[in-house]
Amino acid sequence: MHALVVPALDGPAAARIAEVPEPVGSHERARGQRVVVEVHATGLSVIDALQANGAYQYGAPPPYVAGSEIAGVVVEADAGSGFTPGDRVGSIVFWGGLAERAVVAPEYTVKLPDSMDFEHGAAVYLNWSTAWYAYHRSRVQPGDTVLVHGAAGGVGTALLDLAAVFGVRAVAVVSSDEKERVARAAGATAVLRSDGNWLDGVRELTGGHGVDAVLDPVGGDRFTDSLRALRIGGTLVVIGFAGGSIPAVRVNRLLLRNLTVTGVSMDTMDAEHPGTLARVRDEVERLLAEGRIHPLVGAAYSFEDAAAALVASGEGRTAGKIVVRVRS
Repeated sequence: MHALVVPALDGPAAARIAEVPEPVGSHERARGQRVVVEVHATGLSVIDALQANGAYQYGAPPPYVAGSEIAGVVVEADAGSGFTPGDRVGSIVFWGGLAERAVVAPEYTVKLPDSMDFEHGAAVYLNWSTAWYAYHRSRVQPGDTVLVHGAAGGVGTALLDLAAVFGVRAVAVVSSDEKERVARAAGATAVLRSDGNWLDGVRELTGGHGVDAVLDPVGGDRFTDSLRALRIGGTLVVIGFAGGSIPAVRVNRLLLRNLTVTGVSMDTMDAEHPGTLARVRDEVERLLAEGRIHPLVGAAYSFEDAAAALVASGEGRTAGKIVVRVRS
């Protein structure tokens, strides 16, 4: 079968389409259950660029098949996996998705409604499972206000999209007019600029109290101001470090204002608290079935241009998900 192969950890530009063997066995996270999907579309994310540069903590050794997220049709499934041939599914696979067929892990796979095409289905699982779990960890309540950094990105738009599900007011932080347009369309009730005094903007919007939670996929040098943006007793949820640097916390800030800083890592939580992954998957699948998830595809590439799509995934210029059409 054909696939996009990364031959060495020299960056996305080295990737090439090549002939590779059919997938054998089961996905490494599938607990021995074999589920094979005929891939129709592949979604790319920051995972793909990090992995191609050897910077992803769960990276595959080269040469490997790129592609972190897929949508397609189940063609083979072990009994007890919860899937049967013919099921339309979306799944995060971490690697191996930019190919004609891929193995998936049931706990990382959702059934797609018939109303959702495969391009949008390939843009669901990573971002919406992360967003749902971030809200869950934040312990926000209906009527609360949250601040979303990187609000026009994949996780950011998912966080804005789920604001209505959790009944919260979402304030977005973005860096451009175009990203402001994307954030408002995704569900932001107010938008602030990252290159302006967004902290004063938060205080003005909240009557000086601050937000109940900050949901932060960016990190970097805005982290301290994110703590300042919280109301007393608020929570900052660490989702990632798209800003490139990992910030440090002066814990006296937490002490004096009764703040909480928490992270989101579903797989490590599942190791200590089994059932975490299944619960997140089931919640995302339920919201899909109810029509309450609205994935944003920022750019779609043909399979022949998959290498260019992989390069674009590391540039961070596209609002929403980059998707490759593996099958028409």
